Amino acid sequence: LVKIARDKKMVNAINFNIRFYPLIHQAKIMVQEGRLGRIFAVNGSYQQDWLLLETDYNWRLDRQFSGASRAIADIGSHWLDAIEFILAKRIKKVFADSATFHKFRKKPAKYIETFSGKILEQSDYEKIPINTEDYATVLLRFEDEVHGSLTVNQAAAGRKNRLYFEIYGSKASISFDSENPNMMWIGHRECSNEVMLKDPGILCDGARDISSYPGGHNEGFPDTLKQLFTKIYKFIKANNKKDALPDFPTFKDGLTQLKTCEAIEESVKAQSWIKV
Repeated sequence: LVKIARDKKMVNAINFNIRFYPLIHQAKIMVQEGRLGRIFAVNGSYQQDWLLLETDYNWRLDRQFSGASRAIADIGSHWLDAIEFILAKRIKKVFADSATFHKFRKKPAKYIETFSGKILEQSDYEKIPINTEDYATVLLRFEDEVHGSLTVNQAAAGRKNRLYFEIYGSKASISFDSENPNMMWIGHRECSNEVMLKDPGILCDGARDISSYPGGHNEGFPDTLKQLFTKIYKFIKANNKKDALPDFPTFKDGLTQLKTCEAIEESVKAQSWIKV
């Protein structure tokens, strides 16, 4: 797909929408401007509980449809993309461990909507073996010797859709929680810590551009999709500028994360560091 899009000069995009929280863009600009100093390390997680129970079932659990990786490929890829976007550094190698908590799950024998919470009788299920991961922890080594770690868990009771990270620099640190996306913590050594609220009046230009509402008016997950699509459509509209570079994730970014996910899967099997 990357080759076809390049050869045919097609506008192409992939839905790494997490990038488009205003405070994610703010974090990227702060890193770029050196406000955090030299980046030492990053750690974080992406945790959900929608596959906590053995009766929770979805097509993503089936390798035939989802591929060899599930938790990492499904949600971990969004975390990895967001961090590479913020740091402007690629992951060079990984060391991973994973687990499947439910070796078998009870697949509904009748149609049921994901996240519906509908309760079925025992006779309404069939027992299905599971060979994709519910959980993984990955040690990461980025360019410029930046260290990191990621934990992904789709059986984390109480966590509905929590993408979280902390980035540590020589001058300051930041943290972000997607379940509270209009607030970013900024940590200091020699003065009081700060909490930055999403407010276009104080955001940097690049972050202000993807904030539609004034301070105190919250923006959330659906707004990230809106901002991503707006960038894509604006780029298409201005496509007479042949030398313009996309300001949104493309097939190439998708390929990057596929390669990272494959390296993680290989690392789990080899129990060693694997180059991406």
